[in-house]
Amino acid sequence: MIRLAIAAASGSYEALIASGLIERAGAQLRQTLGERFSSALFVVTVAPVRRKWGRKLMRSLSAAGFQAKLIEMPDGESAKKLATVEQLADKLIRLAADRDAVLVAFGGGVVGDVTGLLASLYMRGVGLIQIPTTVLAQVDASIGGKTGVNLRAGKNLLGTFHPPRVVLMDPAVLSTLPDREFRAGLYEALKCGVIGRPELFGRLENANVRSLRRDPAWLEWVITESVKLKAEVVSNDEREGGLRRVLNFGHTIGHALEADSGYRRFLHGEAVAWGMVAEAHIARAQGQCDGVTAQRIIDAVLALGPLPKVTARSCDVLRLLQTDKKTRSGTVHFVLPRQIGRVQVVNNVPEKVIIGAVDELRRMVRRN
Repeated sequence: MIRLAIAAASGSYEALIASGLIERAGAQLRQTLGERFSSALFVVTVAPVRRKWGRKLMRSLSAAGFQAKLIEMPDGESAKKLATVEQLADKLIRLAADRDAVLVAFGGGVVGDVTGLLASLYMRGVGLIQIPTTVLAQVDASIGGKTGVNLRAGKNLLGTFHPPRVVLMDPAVLSTLPDREFRAGLYEALKCGVIGRPELFGRLENANVRSLRRDPAWLEWVITESVKLKAEVVSNDEREGGLRRVLNFGHTIGHALEADSGYRRFLHGEAVAWGMVAEAHIARAQGQCDGVTAQRIIDAVLALGPLPKVTARSCDVLRLLQTDKKTRSGTVHFVLPRQIGRVQVVNNVPEKVIIGAVDELRRMVRRN
Protein backbone atom coordinates (compact mmCIF):
# COMPACT_ATOMS: atom_id res chain seq x y z
CA MET A 1 0.00 0.00 0.00
CA ILE A 2 1.24 3.49 -0.89
CA ARG A 3 0.85 6.15 1.84
CA LEU A 4 1.17 9.83 1.02
CA ALA A 5 0.93 12.53 3.71
CA ILE A 6 -0.91 15.80 3.15
CA ALA A 7 -0.56 18.65 5.63
CA ALA A 8 -3.63 20.65 6.69
CA ALA A 9 -4.32 23.34 9.28
CA SER A 10 -6.43 20.88 11.25
CA GLY A 11 -3.70 18.21 11.10
CA SER A 12 -2.13 15.95 8.53
CA TYR A 13 -4.03 13.18 6.80
CA GLU A 14 -3.02 10.41 4.42
CA ALA A 15 -3.96 9.32 0.95
CA LEU A 16 -3.78 5.54 0.74
CA ILE A 17 -3.47 3.89 -2.68
CA ALA A 18 -3.90 0.14 -3.18
CA SER A 19 -5.78 -2.15 -5.50
CA GLY A 20 -8.61 -3.91 -3.65
CA LEU A 21 -8.77 -1.23 -0.95
CA ILE A 22 -12.57 -1.00 -1.18
CA GLU A 23 -12.84 -4.50 0.23
CA ARG A 24 -10.50 -3.53 3.09
CA ALA A 25 -11.98 -0.09 3.67
CA GLY A 26 -13.71 -1.06 6.92
CA ALA A 27 -10.53 -2.32 8.55
CA GLN A 28 -8.61 0.74 7.36
CA LEU A 29 -11.24 3.18 8.65
CA ARG A 30 -11.28 1.37 11.98
CA GLN A 31 -7.56 2.18 12.27
CA THR A 32 -8.20 5.80 11.29
CA LEU A 33 -11.24 6.44 13.48
CA GLY A 34 -10.23 4.22 16.39
CA GLU A 35 -11.76 1.23 18.13
CA ARG A 36 -13.93 3.46 20.33
CA PHE A 37 -15.66 5.19 17.46
CA SER A 38 -19.31 4.16 17.70
CA SER A 39 -21.22 6.83 15.79
CA ALA A 40 -22.73 6.08 12.41
CA LEU A 41 -21.03 6.47 9.06
CA PHE A 42 -23.14 8.05 6.34
CA VAL A 43 -22.03 7.01 2.85
CA VAL A 44 -23.02 9.55 0.19
CA THR A 45 -22.96 8.17 -3.34
CA VAL A 46 -24.70 8.07 -6.71
CA ALA A 47 -26.65 5.25 -8.33
CA PRO A 48 -23.96 4.00 -10.78
CA VAL A 49 -21.35 3.71 -8.00
CA ARG A 50 -23.84 2.12 -5.60
CA ARG A 51 -24.80 -0.53 -8.15
CA LYS A 52 -21.20 -1.48 -8.99
CA TRP A 53 -19.35 -1.06 -5.71
CA GLY A 54 -21.80 -0.20 -2.94
CA ARG A 55 -22.32 -3.74 -1.70
CA LYS A 56 -18.58 -4.39 -1.33
CA LEU A 57 -18.01 -1.18 0.61
CA MET A 58 -21.00 -1.62 2.92
CA ARG A 59 -20.05 -5.25 3.60
CA SER A 60 -16.52 -4.15 4.50
CA LEU A 61 -17.78 -1.44 6.85
CA SER A 62 -20.18 -3.85 8.54
CA ALA A 63 -17.44 -6.46 9.01
CA ALA A 64 -15.36 -3.82 10.83
CA GLY A 65 -18.22 -3.13 13.24
CA PHE A 66 -19.45 0.16 11.76
CA GLN A 67 -23.05 1.24 11.60
CA ALA A 68 -23.21 2.53 8.05
CA LYS A 69 -26.12 4.09 6.23
CA LEU A 70 -26.16 4.82 2.54
CA ILE A 71 -27.52 8.09 1.10
CA GLU A 72 -27.97 8.57 -2.62
CA MET A 73 -27.68 11.92 -4.41
CA PRO A 74 -28.35 12.83 -8.07
CA ASP A 75 -25.55 12.10 -10.51
CA GLY A 76 -23.71 14.60 -12.70
CA GLU A 77 -22.36 18.14 -12.64
CA SER A 78 -25.91 19.55 -12.68
CA ALA A 79 -26.34 18.18 -9.13
CA LYS A 80 -23.41 20.26 -7.87
CA LYS A 81 -25.58 22.99 -6.37
CA LEU A 82 -26.66 24.27 -2.99
CA ALA A 83 -30.10 22.65 -3.30
CA THR A 84 -28.44 19.21 -3.31
CA VAL A 85 -26.57 20.04 -0.09
CA GLU A 86 -29.83 21.04 1.56
CA GLN A 87 -31.58 17.86 0.40
CA LEU A 88 -28.76 15.71 1.77
CA ALA A 89 -28.80 17.60 5.07
CA ASP A 90 -32.53 16.88 5.40
CA LYS A 91 -31.80 13.18 4.86
CA LEU A 92 -29.13 13.26 7.58
CA ILE A 93 -31.62 14.80 10.00
CA ARG A 94 -34.16 12.06 9.24
CA LEU A 95 -31.46 9.44 9.81
CA ALA A 96 -30.62 11.01 13.21
CA ALA A 97 -27.07 12.00 12.26
CA ASP A 98 -25.50 13.94 15.14
CA ARG A 99 -22.35 16.05 15.45
CA ASP A 100 -20.22 12.92 15.96
CA ALA A 101 -21.24 11.51 12.59
CA VAL A 102 -18.72 10.96 9.81
CA LEU A 103 -19.67 11.37 6.16
CA VAL A 104 -18.08 9.18 3.50
CA ALA A 105 -17.90 10.66 0.00
CA PHE A 106 -18.05 7.58 -2.26
CA GLY A 107 -17.96 8.68 -5.88
CA GLY A 108 -16.38 11.11 -8.30
CA GLY A 109 -15.46 14.74 -7.98
CA VAL A 110 -19.03 16.01 -7.73
CA VAL A 111 -19.82 13.62 -4.89
CA GLY A 112 -16.61 14.60 -3.13
CA ASP A 113 -17.19 18.33 -3.46
CA VAL A 114 -20.86 18.22 -2.43
CA THR A 115 -20.30 15.81 0.46
CA GLY A 116 -17.30 17.81 1.63
CA LEU A 117 -19.33 21.01 1.70
CA LEU A 118 -22.13 19.21 3.52
CA ALA A 119 -19.66 17.86 6.10
CA SER A 120 -18.24 21.34 6.69
CA LEU A 121 -21.70 22.82 7.31
CA TYR A 122 -23.74 20.09 9.01
CA MET A 123 -23.88 20.68 12.78
CA ARG A 124 -21.14 23.30 12.10
CA GLY A 125 -18.78 20.61 10.91
CA VAL A 126 -18.57 16.81 11.06
CA GLY A 127 -15.94 14.32 9.99
CA LEU A 128 -15.27 13.47 6.35
CA ILE A 129 -13.78 10.47 4.55
CA GLN A 130 -13.02 10.56 0.83
CA ILE A 131 -13.26 7.34 -1.23
CA PRO A 132 -12.93 8.59 -4.84
CA THR A 133 -14.10 6.29 -7.64
CA THR A 134 -13.05 8.16 -10.81
CA VAL A 135 -9.63 8.93 -12.26
CA LEU A 136 -10.25 12.65 -11.91
CA ALA A 137 -11.25 12.36 -8.26
CA GLN A 138 -8.29 10.11 -7.44
CA VAL A 139 -5.61 12.21 -9.13
CA ASP A 140 -7.01 15.59 -8.12
CA ALA A 141 -10.40 16.35 -6.57
CA SER A 142 -10.17 14.29 -3.38
CA ILE A 143 -6.86 15.84 -2.28
CA GLY A 144 -6.51 19.27 -0.72
CA GLY A 145 -9.69 19.81 1.29
CA LYS A 146 -11.52 22.05 -1.17
CA THR A 147 -15.30 21.70 -1.26
CA GLY A 148 -17.79 23.59 -3.36
CA VAL A 149 -20.90 23.92 -5.48
CA ASN A 150 -21.61 25.88 -8.64
CA LEU A 151 -23.73 28.95 -9.30
CA ARG A 152 -25.12 29.95 -12.67
CA ALA A 153 -22.48 32.69 -12.75
CA GLY A 154 -19.58 30.28 -12.40
CA LYS A 155 -18.01 27.13 -11.02
CA ASN A 156 -17.25 26.49 -7.33
CA LEU A 157 -18.27 30.00 -6.27
CA LEU A 158 -19.68 28.66 -2.98
CA GLY A 159 -17.32 26.48 -0.97
CA THR A 160 -15.17 25.87 2.07
CA PHE A 161 -11.91 24.20 3.06
CA HIS A 162 -12.69 21.01 4.97
CA PRO A 163 -9.95 18.35 4.82
CA PRO A 164 -10.87 14.68 5.20
CA ARG A 165 -9.64 12.32 7.90
CA VAL A 166 -8.24 10.03 5.22
CA VAL A 167 -8.50 9.39 1.48
CA LEU A 168 -8.82 5.78 0.28
CA MET A 169 -7.98 5.21 -3.38
CA ASP A 170 -8.62 1.87 -5.05
CA PRO A 171 -7.47 1.85 -8.71
CA ALA A 172 -9.48 -1.34 -9.24
CA VAL A 173 -12.76 0.60 -9.18
CA LEU A 174 -11.66 2.49 -12.29
CA SER A 175 -12.11 -0.67 -14.35
CA THR A 176 -15.87 -0.05 -14.60
CA LEU A 177 -15.63 3.58 -15.73
CA PRO A 178 -16.87 4.45 -19.22
CA ASP A 179 -14.02 5.31 -21.58
CA ARG A 180 -15.03 8.97 -21.65
CA GLU A 181 -14.91 9.26 -17.83
CA PHE A 182 -11.55 7.50 -17.76
CA ARG A 183 -10.02 9.87 -20.33
CA ALA A 184 -11.44 12.91 -18.58
CA GLY A 185 -9.41 12.05 -15.49
CA LEU A 186 -6.22 11.57 -17.48
CA TYR A 187 -6.36 15.21 -18.58
CA GLU A 188 -5.97 16.24 -14.93
CA ALA A 189 -3.00 13.87 -14.61
CA LEU A 190 -1.52 15.43 -17.75
CA LYS A 191 -1.97 18.83 -16.08
CA CYS A 192 0.09 17.61 -13.12
CA GLY A 193 2.80 16.64 -15.57
CA VAL A 194 2.89 20.08 -17.14
CA ILE A 195 3.09 21.98 -13.87
CA GLY A 196 5.66 19.86 -12.06
CA ARG A 197 6.12 16.24 -13.19
CA PRO A 198 7.92 16.11 -16.56
CA GLU A 199 8.26 12.31 -16.47
CA LEU A 200 4.51 11.95 -15.89
CA PHE A 201 3.84 14.22 -18.86
CA GLY A 202 6.30 12.28 -21.02
CA ARG A 203 4.65 8.96 -20.31
CA LEU A 204 1.15 10.31 -20.84
CA GLU A 205 1.92 12.15 -24.09
CA ASN A 206 2.91 8.81 -25.60
CA ALA A 207 0.28 6.75 -23.80
CA ASN A 208 -2.23 4.43 -25.36
CA VAL A 209 -5.37 4.83 -23.25
CA ARG A 210 -6.56 1.28 -23.86
CA SER A 211 -3.19 -0.14 -22.85
CA LEU A 212 -3.17 2.03 -19.73
CA ARG A 213 -6.54 0.65 -18.69
CA ARG A 214 -5.16 -2.89 -18.95
CA ASP A 215 -1.98 -2.16 -16.98
CA PRO A 216 -2.76 -1.83 -13.24
CA ALA A 217 0.84 -1.05 -12.28
CA TRP A 218 1.12 1.78 -14.81
CA LEU A 219 -2.24 3.22 -13.79
CA GLU A 220 -1.27 3.10 -10.11
CA TRP A 221 1.96 4.93 -10.96
CA VAL A 222 0.06 7.68 -12.82
CA ILE A 223 -2.28 8.14 -9.85
CA THR A 224 0.58 8.11 -7.34
CA GLU A 225 2.68 10.67 -9.24
CA SER A 226 -0.32 12.97 -9.63
CA VAL A 227 -1.20 12.73 -5.94
CA LYS A 228 2.43 13.33 -4.94
CA LEU A 229 2.47 16.54 -6.96
CA LYS A 230 -0.78 17.80 -5.53
CA ALA A 231 0.17 16.76 -1.99
CA GLU A 232 3.41 18.75 -2.23
CA VAL A 233 1.59 21.84 -3.47
CA VAL A 234 -1.35 21.86 -1.04
CA SER A 235 0.85 20.97 1.93
CA ASN A 236 2.78 24.18 1.29
CA ASP A 237 -0.25 26.32 0.42
CA GLU A 238 -3.46 24.83 1.74
CA ARG A 239 -5.71 27.84 1.08
CA GLU A 240 -4.42 28.99 -2.30
CA GLY A 241 -2.49 31.99 -1.09
CA GLY A 242 0.19 31.59 -3.75
CA LEU A 243 1.78 28.31 -4.82
CA ARG A 244 -1.49 26.36 -4.99
CA ARG A 245 -2.65 28.54 -7.85
CA VAL A 246 -0.42 26.55 -10.21
CA LEU A 247 -2.95 23.72 -9.95
CA ASN A 248 -5.35 25.91 -11.94
CA PHE A 249 -3.53 25.37 -15.23
CA GLY A 250 -6.27 24.83 -17.81
CA HIS A 251 -9.00 25.78 -15.35
CA THR A 252 -9.33 29.49 -16.12
CA ILE A 253 -10.64 28.93 -19.65
CA GLY A 254 -11.99 25.49 -18.71
CA HIS A 255 -14.33 26.77 -16.02
CA ALA A 256 -15.68 29.42 -18.41
CA LEU A 257 -16.42 26.75 -21.03
CA GLU A 258 -18.27 24.66 -18.44
CA ALA A 259 -20.36 27.61 -17.26
CA ASP A 260 -21.14 28.72 -20.83
CA SER A 261 -22.58 25.28 -21.61
CA GLY A 262 -24.65 25.17 -18.43
CA TYR A 263 -22.42 22.33 -17.15
CA ARG A 264 -24.01 19.97 -19.70
CA ARG A 265 -21.58 19.66 -22.61
CA PHE A 266 -18.26 18.87 -20.92
CA LEU A 267 -17.03 16.59 -18.20
CA HIS A 268 -14.77 18.65 -15.95
CA GLY A 269 -11.59 17.04 -17.23
CA GLU A 270 -12.66 17.67 -20.83
CA ALA A 271 -13.17 21.38 -20.15
CA VAL A 272 -9.75 21.50 -18.47
CA ALA A 273 -8.28 19.78 -21.54
CA TRP A 274 -9.56 22.55 -23.83
CA GLY A 275 -8.41 25.06 -21.22
CA MET A 276 -4.88 23.67 -21.38
CA VAL A 277 -4.92 23.95 -25.18
CA ALA A 278 -6.13 27.57 -24.99
CA GLU A 279 -3.63 28.51 -22.31
CA ALA A 280 -0.79 26.90 -24.28
CA HIS A 281 -1.80 29.19 -27.17
CA ILE A 282 -1.82 32.16 -24.80
CA ALA A 283 1.61 31.24 -23.40
CA ARG A 284 3.06 31.06 -26.91
CA ALA A 285 1.44 34.35 -27.92
CA GLN A 286 2.76 36.05 -24.78
CA GLY A 287 6.27 34.68 -25.19
CA GLN A 288 5.98 32.63 -21.99
CA CYS A 289 7.01 29.45 -23.78
CA ASP A 290 8.36 28.48 -27.17
CA GLY A 291 6.30 27.00 -29.96
CA VAL A 292 7.67 23.49 -29.46
CA THR A 293 6.55 23.36 -25.81
CA ALA A 294 3.10 24.75 -26.59
CA GLN A 295 2.60 22.27 -29.41
CA ARG A 296 3.70 19.34 -27.24
CA ILE A 297 1.01 20.24 -24.72
CA ILE A 298 -1.65 20.64 -27.41
CA ASP A 299 -0.69 17.38 -29.13
CA ALA A 300 -0.63 15.47 -25.83
CA VAL A 301 -4.14 16.67 -24.97
CA LEU A 302 -5.58 15.78 -28.35
CA ALA A 303 -3.82 12.39 -28.44
CA LEU A 304 -5.72 11.16 -25.39
CA GLY A 305 -8.96 11.02 -27.34
CA PRO A 306 -11.90 12.97 -28.76
CA LEU A 307 -13.28 16.02 -26.96
CA PRO A 308 -16.73 17.64 -27.17
CA LYS A 309 -16.89 20.57 -29.56
CA VAL A 310 -16.25 24.11 -28.35
CA THR A 311 -19.07 26.43 -29.43
CA ALA A 312 -18.66 29.24 -26.87
CA ARG A 313 -18.33 32.75 -28.23
CA SER A 314 -15.19 34.61 -27.21
CA CYS A 315 -17.21 37.51 -25.80
CA ASP A 316 -19.14 35.13 -23.53
CA VAL A 317 -15.92 33.52 -22.30
CA LEU A 318 -14.51 36.96 -21.48
CA ARG A 319 -17.64 37.83 -19.52
CA LEU A 320 -17.53 34.59 -17.54
CA LEU A 321 -13.84 35.08 -16.73
CA GLN A 322 -14.79 38.15 -14.70
CA THR A 323 -16.77 35.98 -12.24
CA ASP A 324 -14.06 33.31 -11.94
CA LYS A 325 -12.52 32.82 -8.48
CA LYS A 326 -9.07 33.39 -9.96
CA THR A 327 -10.00 36.93 -11.04
CA ARG A 328 -8.80 39.54 -8.54
CA SER A 329 -9.79 43.24 -8.70
CA GLY A 330 -11.06 42.70 -12.22
CA THR A 331 -7.79 41.16 -13.40
CA VAL A 332 -7.87 37.63 -14.80
CA HIS A 333 -5.03 35.38 -13.63
CA PHE A 334 -3.76 32.63 -15.92
CA VAL A 335 -1.37 29.78 -15.18
CA LEU A 336 0.84 29.57 -18.25
CA PRO A 337 3.51 26.98 -19.08
CA ARG A 338 7.14 28.09 -19.39
CA GLN A 339 8.40 24.58 -20.12
CA ILE A 340 7.21 21.06 -19.33
CA GLY A 341 7.35 20.87 -15.54
CA ARG A 342 7.32 24.64 -14.91
CA VAL A 343 4.47 27.16 -15.01
CA GLN A 344 3.98 30.79 -14.03
CA VAL A 345 0.96 32.79 -12.84
CA VAL A 346 0.40 35.74 -15.21
CA ASN A 347 -2.10 38.57 -14.83
CA ASN A 348 -1.46 40.86 -17.78
CA VAL A 349 -2.92 38.91 -20.72
CA PRO A 350 -4.58 41.29 -23.22
CA GLU A 351 -8.21 40.58 -24.13
CA LYS A 352 -7.29 40.18 -27.80
CA VAL A 353 -4.93 37.31 -26.91
CA ILE A 354 -7.66 35.55 -24.90
CA ILE A 355 -10.10 36.05 -27.77
CA GLY A 356 -7.54 34.65 -30.20
CA ALA A 357 -7.06 31.53 -28.07
CA VAL A 358 -10.80 30.81 -27.80
CA ASP A 359 -11.24 31.45 -31.53
CA GLU A 360 -8.43 28.95 -32.17
CA LEU A 361 -10.34 26.28 -30.20
CA ARG A 362 -13.31 26.68 -32.52
CA ARG A 363 -11.05 26.57 -35.58
CA MET A 364 -9.46 23.35 -34.31
CA VAL A 365 -12.91 21.81 -33.95
CA ARG A 366 -13.80 22.74 -37.54
CA ARG A 367 -10.50 21.35 -38.88
CA ASN A 368 -11.09 18.03 -37.11
